[in-house]
Amino acid sequence: MRFLFLSFLIFCCSSFLFGQSISKRQSVYFELGGNGLFTSVNYDYQLTKKPGFGIRAGIGFFSTNPFQLTIPVGINYLFELQPDKSYMELGFGATCTKANVSLYLEPDLTKKRTNFGNYIPSIGYRKHTKKSLMWRLSLTPVVNQNGFAPFFGGSFGKLF
Repeated sequence: MRFLFLSFLIFCCSSFLFGQSISKRQSVYFELGGNGLFTSVNYDYQLTKKPGFGIRAGIGFFSTNPFQLTIPVGINYLFELQPDKSYMELGFGATCTKANVSLYLEPDLTKKRTNFGNYIPSIGYRKHTKKSLMWRLSLTPVVNQNGFAPFFGGSFGKLF
């Protein structure tokens, strides 16, 4: 948990350092699946003028009984596919939750932990529209104490 907090703090500080000399590219979006595991609301900040490195953080929940809070953080890199604002996105994220996320795998119930880390690499397609909207679809496998599980995510949001 301390590692996730420290990583998030470093990403935030680096965005302020780079923010003095470049134009910002920010987005807020709703994600179903993906890094938030079930649903999440996220903030994404691109660190460069052109497509390149970005950071993201969010808050969401995982559907167990009762609902469990999730905190997804991550980094991404955008590769421009076409001049019409289509991108391939590669990323790596970590999501902290108190839920033992097994998705469709058999959970390891022998581990008596209260906080669980989920590591989520991603590859996907992102589109920015002329009306400052964005949407994306991603393959986001989940790697945790229960093993590896293929997973998907879809997002829709606003650029500013």
